[in-house]
Amino acid sequence: MTNSQNLLLKNGRWKRWEIPLWLLALASPLLLGGHALIINEIAIVALFALSLDLILGFTGIVSLGHAAFFGMGAYSAALFAKLVMPDPLVGLLVGMACATVLGALCSATILRGTDLTRLMVTLGVGLILGELANKMDWLTGGADGLQGVMMGPLLGRFEFDLSGRTAAWYSLTVLLLVFVITRRLVNSPFGATLKAIRDNRLRAMAIGIAVNSRMALVYTVAAGLAGVAGALLAQTTGFASLDVLEFHRSADVMTILVIGGVGWLYGGITGAIVFKLMQDIISSITPQYWTFWIGLFLVVLVMVGRERLIRPWTWFGKGKTGGAS
Repeated sequence: MTNSQNLLLKNGRWKRWEIPLWLLALASPLLLGGHALIINEIAIVALFALSLDLILGFTGIVSLGHAAFFGMGAYSAALFAKLVMPDPLVGLLVGMACATVLGALCSATILRGTDLTRLMVTLGVGLILGELANKMDWLTGGADGLQGVMMGPLLGRFEFDLSGRTAAWYSLTVLLLVFVITRRLVNSPFGATLKAIRDNRLRAMAIGIAVNSRMALVYTVAAGLAGVAGALLAQTTGFASLDVLEFHRSADVMTILVIGGVGWLYGGITGAIVFKLMQDIISSITPQYWTFWIGLFLVVLVMVGRERLIRPWTWFGKGKTGGAS
């Protein structure tokens, strides 16, 4: 076994602290029953951030239109529940499938041009899809949203209650499953080629890596995962509106990765926890200016450095770390 294979196996192993952490997360809807709704939101946003980190942090593909896949998953799951059948798991698969197909179609747009070109193209895809959803009000409900979405019991037994506990457990379980799959993916030989593309695309091509096919494939996979997050949102809230396709969704998930860090799977989860808690707490204190304080926090985070901000003892010379990645 080569050194690179040993490194992949080592990185793929679960650390001692991870299993208790996930058990605590799964128990949080019971331990923090009064906060089950925000736990559900955090799990969904963390999954959305995880999907973006797969292309941004591990492959180096920048995107400002990731909300297009999130919204596709949300509308697909909501329409399926309303028009076909209300089973949550089947609807989740439908939302993932539709977003995956859209991602495969859009993957050709990220194969050429510079990072700036990709930013504008991905942003354009999101804007086009949002305008289509607005115009096709006979199907999507337009500006009023898709209302009257009723979900059946999960696994035929667990009803979605008003307290949000079932929804929180549902979203956390899906997040864990996706995390395990994504972890296996990025610590595989395929994941190693993605990191090679991120670090130096020309060199990756020179050593024989099929750069375009790898980029298209990982973009499609990330779109499907974003669709899963969108489907979860529609299913657990019983509603889908133009909000799921708006630019602020893409901007928020980018902000989350700035907070948590890119290129490691816990970055999106950490960023989602910090962002949603800050949003919830600050907006309850100052509903009009909460974005100002989050913006100020981002400026401090970038200027000071994530590690220094999280570990105050580094200010006193106990260690030197870089800035936010």
